[in-house]
Amino acid sequence: MRLKDKKIIVTAAAQGIGKATALQFAKEGALVTATDINEEKLSDLQKENSNIKIQQLDATNKNAVEEFCSKVETIDVLFHAVGFVHHGTLMDCNNDEFKRSIDVNIYSAYLMSYNLVPKMLNSGKGNIIVISSAASSVKGAPNRFIYGVTKAALNGFVKALAIDYVKQGIRCNAILPGTVETPSWQGRVNMAEDPKKAREDFIARQAMGRLAQPDEIASLATYLASDESDFVTGTLNLIDGGWTL
Repeated sequence: MRLKDKKIIVTAAAQGIGKATALQFAKEGALVTATDINEEKLSDLQKENSNIKIQQLDATNKNAVEEFCSKVETIDVLFHAVGFVHHGTLMDCNNDEFKRSIDVNIYSAYLMSYNLVPKMLNSGKGNIIVISSAASSVKGAPNRFIYGVTKAALNGFVKALAIDYVKQGIRCNAILPGTVETPSWQGRVNMAEDPKKAREDFIARQAMGRLAQPDEIASLATYLASDESDFVTGTLNLIDGGWTL
């Protein structure tokens, strides 16, 4: 029960990393509120653990985020996993696609933090964990132009929050996964001209010769959410199977 009675909000909790993390947090005793834009899949999450509260939320919608956060009295941890992977180079990314990735990958983190940090300041302690990516300021990845740009921005976002609020008891850290076997990843593979080869290529670029599993990311998140990591802030935590070696 490493997270016993901690009040935690998990975004993008309906599947993949967010779902695995919400379930692991709850297993460790946390009081989890799981949010996602997909209410149907959120219901599936609650079936797996009835102690998790669910709330449909579009984290890119300013009014919706403000309304949701206004009902939060206290919060110990924000785990923010909202993200979108755009495939392509600069010339494949038009104006609308650029703005969409900015909104989903960066603006959502801003909105959630902007509305929840004051509550952390009121209690004198707080913890923000953001899902970034190894494909960011750490490593360039082919055909991941705007994804890499936005994840690099998230790395800076985490550093900025960490330094600004370290003396107010608020920590902020990032998790930088390599390739994780999630439903969204499988969907991208299925869209490839040759899904079998696409899967093999993804696996081949991982030095360990396999993909990460969502539960492995959740385990790192549990450490960062717990009091065990109380001296850790402003860090970019790679969990990439050696991809960036």
